[in-house]
Amino acid sequence: MFRKKYDVIVAGGGIAGAAAALAAARAGAHVALVEKTVILGGLAASGLIWVYLPLCNGMGQQVIAGIAEEFLHLSLKYGPGEISPQWRDAASGKRYQAAFSPASLTLALDEVLSEAGVDIWLDTLVCDSVVEKNTLIGMEVENKSGRGLLQCVCAVDATGDADLAFRAGARCLKGRNWMSIWALHASLEQAKQAAAKNDGSILLKGVCVGASDSGAGHPAGMKTFDGTDGKQVSAFVLTGRRLLRAWFADKQRQMPEGRKAVFPLTLPCMPQFRTTRRVCGWQRLRFRDRDRERHDRVALIPDWRQPGPIWAVPYGALVPKNIQGLLVAGRCIDTDQKAWNVARVIPCAALTGEAAGIAAALAIKMKTAPAELPPEIVRQAMKEKGNIVDFAAINATRGDR
Repeated sequence: MFRKKYDVIVAGGGIAGAAAALAAARAGAHVALVEKTVILGGLAASGLIWVYLPLCNGMGQQVIAGIAEEFLHLSLKYGPGEISPQWRDAASGKRYQAAFSPASLTLALDEVLSEAGVDIWLDTLVCDSVVEKNTLIGMEVENKSGRGLLQCVCAVDATGDADLAFRAGARCLKGRNWMSIWALHASLEQAKQAAAKNDGSILLKGVCVGASDSGAGHPAGMKTFDGTDGKQVSAFVLTGRRLLRAWFADKQRQMPEGRKAVFPLTLPCMPQFRTTRRVCGWQRLRFRDRDRERHDRVALIPDWRQPGPIWAVPYGALVPKNIQGLLVAGRCIDTDQKAWNVARVIPCAALTGEAAGIAAALAIKMKTAPAELPPEIVRQAMKEKGNIVDFAAINATRGDR
């Protein structure tokens, strides 16, 4: 019913997609960002994952910069949250991270993407990939205007689930998910503390029920979940809400004021899966390659779980093997299982999003396919945008920009 052409189309308006769209637009491309909800930010916003994990290695050295660092500060622009100045002191145990208000992040993303000239399509579902001669040339979408075709020279799959790549025919691998749910809640005690200290940030409190990243806390006897299966997605969401009901009921029974003392404030508006589907790319980010400075790197990422380890992200992990005209970003890049848990988080999603957006714009300017783009050209462009791409540069960073 409608048709539109762009240089670059980014599928998915989460952190990775927002970073890819912003990077490509700043590089001079005509960019569309297609998001199935009306909230930009993905799991960090409508998914209520309100902790922007570390940009440092836990040893007082910054590892991630660029748009990922910009987004960290944007998440605090219209809401509470603080970055501890002690993160530069490794002995402090602090890291370059912050808790933030999901709603304030969305407001800031709206602003920065609009100012960059990105054409934002909200409430628009990507229904299928359009492929000709093994090259992705666009995507079918549907919104209130009906079914339409968005065409592009290059696309970025930032869906988090490799939906665009999978439907284009790219080979993918799947993960399983422990049961967990994050939500925001309100309590009378928090309100009293906020009033006493004149600090509204105390009101930003959450509840986490279920399993940790390692699976500890997964309900006994419960199977794991496949985030690419429609029925299991519903089961995951409904089971999480059942656990949340039980948590609040228990808390309310313990307090004289009952449901007036503590209650759910906001529920996630998307399933909070950690690992769903990732592509098979030309290169793979492997856990065993930590602290290895590979020649095809375009970014460096730290371990958010512990101080020290750093991985070099190969450009080929962003490029699906058997489909031309497509890059991926965020948690659907090519990794092994253990590295997936390192690379899937917010700052790494922003970082790989920026790399994918820059690569898409470069491929168009150089009139070549993303797979043919030399990694060193992408790495140099990332460096020129303020990103840290060399291990030797980490020791020189102070993170006080």
